[in-house]
Amino acid sequence: MDTARTMTARALARAMLAGPRDAAGLAARMAVCLDERPPWLAALAQAMARVPGEVWRRLEVATLAERVEAHEGFAVAWAGEARPQARHWLLRPPDELAPAPAGLARPHWPTVGALARRLGMTPAGLWRLTLPTDWQRRRPLAQQHYRQALVPKRGDGAGWRLLEVPEPHLRAVQRRLLAQLLNGLPPHEVAFGYAAGRSVVQHAARHAGQARVLRFDLSDFFATVRASRVHALFKTLGYSTATARALTALCTTAVPEAWLRDEPRLSWLQRQRLRDPHLPQGAPTSPALANLCAFALDARLAGLAEAVGARYSRYADDLVFSGPATLPVRRIAAWVAAIAADEGFALNARKTRSLGAAQRQSVCGIVVNERPNLPRDEFDRLKAVLHRCVVAGPAGQNRDGHADWRGHLQGRVAWAAQLNAVKAQKLKALLDRIDWRR
Repeated sequence: MDTARTMTARALARAMLAGPRDAAGLAARMAVCLDERPPWLAALAQAMARVPGEVWRRLEVATLAERVEAHEGFAVAWAGEARPQARHWLLRPPDELAPAPAGLARPHWPTVGALARRLGMTPAGLWRLTLPTDWQRRRPLAQQHYRQALVPKRGDGAGWRLLEVPEPHLRAVQRRLLAQLLNGLPPHEVAFGYAAGRSVVQHAARHAGQARVLRFDLSDFFATVRASRVHALFKTLGYSTATARALTALCTTAVPEAWLRDEPRLSWLQRQRLRDPHLPQGAPTSPALANLCAFALDARLAGLAEAVGARYSRYADDLVFSGPATLPVRRIAAWVAAIAADEGFALNARKTRSLGAAQRQSVCGIVVNERPNLPRDEFDRLKAVLHRCVVAGPAGQNRDGHADWRGHLQGRVAWAAQLNAVKAQKLKALLDRIDWRR
């Protein structure tokens, strides 16, 4: 590699990135960098001005320098006797950010120091929370920023789900990041989970009264969102590489090797996913980031649904298509699997379901054959519990040991009211008859 050539190309790249992307401005800054205006400079500036905006926003100095070196005018000049030489180094002002995608607002964090201040931290405090992953995950468990807990997945033999709960000091920072940035970034319109103003009832209602309902499930949804994808998201928002790296480190983690060695309940595939930096299920920032990182997945699956005459929506890891009885089920299933894999996700084939109108069609536990409704067996069980509470007193019916038994029952009745107001009136009448002093 010709070091002098590369250094000159990088100086020109930095000059171009130091201001607006118009041909005249690019040429002017490169002329200042070289302290001359050779004939090929205007053609190079015009070529760089034609680079699409989305591509330009993601260009680093090194990748833009490669384009400079590949440009015919620069190459010819370098092959001659009058090689261009960088006389002045123009740098992007530290208080300037690259443009954000149209219509998106974002906090002004041009440097890592500015990020630390806005999150209420010192630079040293931010450094301690953003240590390199390979080094962090080999530290003793007592010095980790997350606590691990396994919970069983629903269904017999369904395996285990790992909750990674951030320690209070990190959780507080993540909540500030959620409030200042992530809550202002809208997910795709077909994403109904973890999105303000959207709910699981709306997700289910989208598929009510359809002749065919297809359900798919994403395996280890959060763990499959890699740190590299989170970093790319922050870069797309216009943040510098250093700031994007710090933001990514605040929001991702890798399970400590010491914990993985002592935990036999996880599958081999889960272990491999958790060893690499990923979104932790349990961090307040993870749901919003998972939605944003799944934006391309949602867009492609929504396009697939439109192409086959179906409807599509997603609630967290639950993907649902619905439409007429003539839906090409096998074709849709094959395309969903291929698109999910292409976007870095994986389907849990054991949970794929195709439900006709003669079957009970349920979406996230909500029956959707005619309209969103509470499953009959769930209504009967809740009614029986409330009846026993009225007859024998509520204390003896709390068999699962809920800390707030009264609040738990009130929540279940309120949930039933969202789905079937008429049936819920019967449950509400029983709830009001319970003597909580017994």
